[in-house]
Order: sequence, then C-alpha cells, then structure tokens
Amino acid sequence: MTGKAKPKKHTTKEIAAKVDAATTNRGGGKAGLADRSGVEKGGHAKFECPHCKITAPDLKTMQIHHDSKHPKIPFKESKLVNLHATRVADASKPRPGVRGSLKK
Repeated sequence: MTGKAKPKKHTTKEIAAKVDAATTNRGGGKAGLADRSGVEKGGHAKFECPHCKITAPDLKTMQIHHDSKHPKIPFKESKLVNLHATRVADASKPRPGVRGSLKK
C-alpha cells in the first residue's frame, strides 16, 4: 500500500538535519545553563549588566535590555562588564557552541 506522494524512505536532507540537531549544542539543559552563565568557559554571554547582573551576548542586546528594564538610568557603554576580558577560558575545555558530541 503506497501513500499519496509520500517518499517511502528518509531523504538525505532529513537525515542531515537529524544529525545536525543531535550533534550541535543548542544551549539547553545543564550544559547550556553552564554555558549561558559563563562560569566555566566564558560562555556566549559577553556583557553583564552592572545593575541587575543579567548577561547578554552583544552590545545591541544589552542596550535593548537596559532600555526596557532600567529606563530611568542612562545607558553608558563604559559601565558594562566584559566577561570575556575578565575570565580566561581553559584551553582543555571545548569552546561554547562548537559542533561536536559524544553521540555516535
């Protein structure tokens, strides 16, 4: 019994998408939490808000956060804490967001 215009086997594109989803760090779970906090490796978060200590990956995102959460305080780029400059990443640990997994 055949379906209407449905392929009977998985396509190469579909298999490649599944492999990509299984082997790429998307930032979820305990590993993603450690990565987002930046405690171990510096993480994706580059800037830290001096008022509430929330982190953001780039200057534009931090400015959006500041405008929405701290509207009465003027935004000064010089007050932001650069987490990548203050923390030294351990060379033995993998960089955040780098493709690779122990799954086979």
